Amino acid sequence: MLRLTLKSPLKPRLSSSFLLLKPSFSTANLAVDQSEPPPTTTTTTRTAISKILNFFLQTHCIRGSAKLLRGDPCFKNLILELNSSEIDGIVEKLSAENSESALEFFFLLRNDYGFNHSRVSYIVVAHILAKKQRFRALKFHLQHLVQQEGFGSAHSICELLLIRFQKWDSNHVVWDVLASAYSRCHMVNDALFVFSKMKDFDFQASVFTYNNLLYNLRHTDQIWDIYDDIKASGINPSEYTNSILTDGLCKQFLMQKAVDFVRGTEHRESGPCVVSFNTLMSSSSKMGSVDVAKSFFCMMFKCGLHPDVYSYNILIHGLSVAGAMEEALEFTDDMKKHGLEPDLVTYNVLAKGFHLLGMMNGVQKFVNEMLHKGINPDIFTYTMLNCVYRKAGNIDEGIKLREEMISRDGVHASDITDNMLLSSLCKSRRLDEALNLFHEIESSGRKPDHIMYSILIRGLCKLGLVEMAFQLYKDMCCKRIIPNIVAHRSILKSFCEKGYICEARVLFDALINCDLIDDIFLGNIMIDGYAKLGDIGEAVQVYELITGKGITPSIVTFNSLIYGFCKARKLDDARKWVDTICAHGLIPSARTYTTLMDAYGEDGKMQAVFELLEEMKARGIEPTHVTYTVILKCLCKRRQMHESVRILKSMLPDGFQPDEVFYNTIIKSLCEARDIKGAFQLHKEMAVHKLQPSRATYNILLNGLCTHGELKDAEELFSTLQDVGLMKCDYTILIKAHCAKGSLHNAVILFQKMIEKGFEISIRDYSAVINRLCKRNLLAGVEIFLRMMLFHGISVDSQICFVMLNSFRRICDRNSVFQLSSLMIKCGLDTDSNCG
Repeated sequence: MLRLTLKSPLKPRLSSSFLLLKPSFSTANLAVDQSEPPPTTTTTTRTAISKILNFFLQTHCIRGSAKLLRGDPCFKNLILELNSSEIDGIVEKLSAENSESALEFFFLLRNDYGFNHSRVSYIVVAHILAKKQRFRALKFHLQHLVQQEGFGSAHSICELLLIRFQKWDSNHVVWDVLASAYSRCHMVNDALFVFSKMKDFDFQASVFTYNNLLYNLRHTDQIWDIYDDIKASGINPSEYTNSILTDGLCKQFLMQKAVDFVRGTEHRESGPCVVSFNTLMSSSSKMGSVDVAKSFFCMMFKCGLHPDVYSYNILIHGLSVAGAMEEALEFTDDMKKHGLEPDLVTYNVLAKGFHLLGMMNGVQKFVNEMLHKGINPDIFTYTMLNCVYRKAGNIDEGIKLREEMISRDGVHASDITDNMLLSSLCKSRRLDEALNLFHEIESSGRKPDHIMYSILIRGLCKLGLVEMAFQLYKDMCCKRIIPNIVAHRSILKSFCEKGYICEARVLFDALINCDLIDDIFLGNIMIDGYAKLGDIGEAVQVYELITGKGITPSIVTFNSLIYGFCKARKLDDARKWVDTICAHGLIPSARTYTTLMDAYGEDGKMQAVFELLEEMKARGIEPTHVTYTVILKCLCKRRQMHESVRILKSMLPDGFQPDEVFYNTIIKSLCEARDIKGAFQLHKEMAVHKLQPSRATYNILLNGLCTHGELKDAEELFSTLQDVGLMKCDYTILIKAHCAKGSLHNAVILFQKMIEKGFEISIRDYSAVINRLCKRNLLAGVEIFLRMMLFHGISVDSQICFVMLNSFRRICDRNSVFQLSSLMIKCGLDTDSNCG
């Protein structure tokens, strides 16, 4: 028995790195509340400030002089003696004396010493950058500030600007970029507050800032208010402004308003632009209206605009997704005629279109054309090619493709690509290669995610390698990678199927105690596992455990419990669970009733079977083929076949078409009742109902003929089955029948044919034949089959010899016992004490 224990909890814990985090600076890092009075400046503090100012003012002509102080313990000690207000004073003093030194001091403290500057220092630096017209640096600087301050901080920052910086020369620029920073950081309410204050003080926002705010509000009705405000301010909306508004209207599904707006821009100074038309085309295409997108494309030419590569790609993509590949290719040709070259996106879109149509040659063609033109494939190209190879079952090509991807500069194998390849290898049972790929991913420095682990765990479980799968599962947990439902389900299901129910329960209890189970799926696996073992007490205990945790059971849960009670022959208890199903607001399924009917039928309680059928119909649940097959099987046990079939036919609904299993059940029962003629009549009736008898059907008939000694008819049927395709069991049935009849020659010929057909022959097959030959006292036949076994390399153990000798002892044939012992020695077999 496999012994597996979970030594560590599976519930995710905070990484130890969180526990090791410590402040990188002293309490001076904390921003000082502006409402508190600044502490009294001591002589030591004045000395520190003086030294710092002197250094930066004396070295102001040396660019980058602040770098000299990095890691200087004396300078760090000076800084530690100062509080936030004093640092603000130094920044402000330096800004007046030498602005470049102020910037070096500020960023040295922030970037190298981890100092958390106050808002005052940030605003001082913002004004310096604005005055120097370093707008890009100003944009990132204020974005850093607003991200640090967070939502709702606009009020206090605006108040600071008004109180302390109102008369600074670049104040209007700082206000403008501040509003833009809030917009870019998606703090829309804060951005609107800054805008309102700017209006109060007649600060003009730039079109750049308006565009940022417009972009953030494009999903709302406020988009028009901002646009009207732009026009009222006297600023001419840019092409980008118009395209944002167009995109916003499209995003709100106001297509007609978007079209009207673009048409209205024809007479304005900015005029309609390609970007706005592209937006209309893209939105129409996404809505499935490719024809509308084409009309916008034509409208561009009428407005004197020239579509760009992006314009063509939108149309080609829409047509490709719609399956109109011929038209997509026409637009590709038109694109070239207008002097535009297809780019990587164009080729990827075309390849995707052919992939969606299942035309893999088309995919390969465009990828080859892309490579021929010197366009390097991206991760999307490789992923799509991998899909092609995966569908074609060509895993080796997928492996080559991955190697090519890694060898190319700038392209790295993605998790999606590797996951697809891992999945394909697992499905093809090439687990060694899958594991090698997994270890290669790990050794490359990439961290496999929970999906990669789950693919491998599921693959290992499907091959029955549950021990290896669980080792991988534990490795996953040790690395703090939380397993998903696929991994849990695969491990639990495999444990139950292998009979490791105790190990399954240990894992299940660990998961439920760590609150990692929030649905019924894993509970159903455990309940079903216990039910199949007949341990209904444990199944009910698991049910009570999961419901006690507030997890809602499903119909599958109750069906497993009902099956368990039926298996334990507690039929009345099983039937009570139907009421429990209804009490949970669920509806019993056809399987629920069919399981109960089968159990009652096994006990011969046909009245209960018919009652359940009526109850089932009364609840509006339609009986299935399986239901009627189960009822038929129960009726057939009465050995009154014709009466059983008559009763069943009266119950069948109009239009019910019996399936193969239904007929096979009746045919088997007729064969058991020695009504071979009736069985073959039903076999013919299957053809009338356009049902093709399967090999299972013929196997039942062949077995019926052999069992009742109709060997001649059995041989005729066996001969006709050559065209249908014979199974190994067809051979063994007829061989056993010939042995029972004493037809040694026919038995040997058939056995040799069975070997020639390539069927796997085991010691059990030989034992079955030899046992029957012993019963018929056919020692010559026993010798033939013993020699055949040795010839084919199948070792004969003492157990089979013991069985043969006992067969002769039972019929008190001492002479045969001695003859068989001599035969065993003759064949080189050891006759130990058990056989003596």
